[in-house]
Amino acid sequence: MAANVARRLKPLFDRVLVERLVAPQKTKSGILLPESAVPALNEGVVIAVGPGARDQAGNLIPPSVKIGEKVLLPEFGGNKIKLDDKEFTLYRDVEILGVLH
Repeated sequence: MAANVARRLKPLFDRVLVERLVAPQKTKSGILLPESAVPALNEGVVIAVGPGARDQAGNLIPPSVKIGEKVLLPEFGGNKIKLDDKEFTLYRDVEILGVLH
């Protein structure tokens, strides 16, 4: 499904489309957790990447992340987008904190 979204939305400039990862709603033993006990994860997967930004001389600066990479996201920021009943967030390349291995 993420591939369909990547075809429908191509970010411009240095924008990166990210699908946030969701924390598990139940424990390994099957106990359902209340919403207040589920931590918010600051991780996501890159779905689509723009071509990059331009510097003052007009040279293209390529983005630092690639499609499919797992990234560390800031707690706040980004623009939320809803496509095909799924929620995504659009960040600038410089807002992403790091790549997780």
